[in-house]
Amino acid sequence: MLRHRAPPMMLKCPICEKLFDPQDSPAMPFCSNRCKLVDLNRWLEEKHGLPYHSENRSEVADEE
Repeated sequence: MLRHRAPPMMLKCPICEKLFDPQDSPAMPFCSNRCKLVDLNRWLEEKHGLPYHSENRSEVADEE
């Protein structure tokens, strides 16, 4: 009886958009360590960030 292996689940790297097998990736969720470092650099240079909303509206008014 032959068993068929399911094809590997492929993911798209968020940096280079290359399709890759997550089982073979040394740097999940990226396809390579290079893409992982590119992402880290974007965070360190503040090209990426988390949204921030002040709880106190008067602080926003004072800054304007």
